[in-house]
Amino acid sequence: MSQSNPSQKWFIAVAGNIGVGKSTLTQLLGERLGWQPFFEAVDENPYLQDFYADMAQWSFHSQVYFLSRRLQHHRQLLDHPGHVIQDRSIYEDAEIFAKNLALQGKLSERDYRCYRDLYVGIGAFLPPPHLLIYLQAPVGVLAERIAMRGRDYERQISIDYLAQLNRLYDEWVESWTACPIFTIPAATYDFVHRPADLEQVTTELLARLEAIRLRQSSRRGDTHS
Repeated sequence: MSQSNPSQKWFIAVAGNIGVGKSTLTQLLGERLGWQPFFEAVDENPYLQDFYADMAQWSFHSQVYFLSRRLQHHRQLLDHPGHVIQDRSIYEDAEIFAKNLALQGKLSERDYRCYRDLYVGIGAFLPPPHLLIYLQAPVGVLAERIAMRGRDYERQISIDYLAQLNRLYDEWVESWTACPIFTIPAATYDFVHRPADLEQVTTELLARLEAIRLRQSSRRGDTHS
């Protein structure tokens, strides 16, 4: 399949826990394929440092901010004329992070219902990606990578918090039906220092997209027969 097939505009989302390598893979795939990357704007969240210091106080503010930004990004990438790849999707905010805060009692039931209603209402109007890449890694690997990148606001992230997020990610992926999923065991790959790893994933990604294209063509043929 051509990497820039003019007959099909691809929208790929890269999902996974904190520190798993979403931004790195998004950047490298964008460069390798000539696609436009859309990155998670974590550092722009004005509530994030307060949130990690006092989750119960700032969870609703932080999650609503993320939801609004993710909605903007989702619309931007849908309006982009070429192929796009997104670092973390709008779905993860609600299905993973907001849900986890509610389960921990750090997002009140009232606030969670309000947030959830807003998310469901928005999501009904958003086309899903054609393919979801799920980067999966053990908690120890995540903690090591988070420590290496040295972001001040991430220093208070606990192992238990990462483990719970991992569980919620696995549950979400098992129930996800909006598009096919490409699961990558991130701990076994080094996309930065081993170019062969990136080539392997790129080849598999293109093969999966070709399979999706063929299914779409088959459905269109059935519709017009």
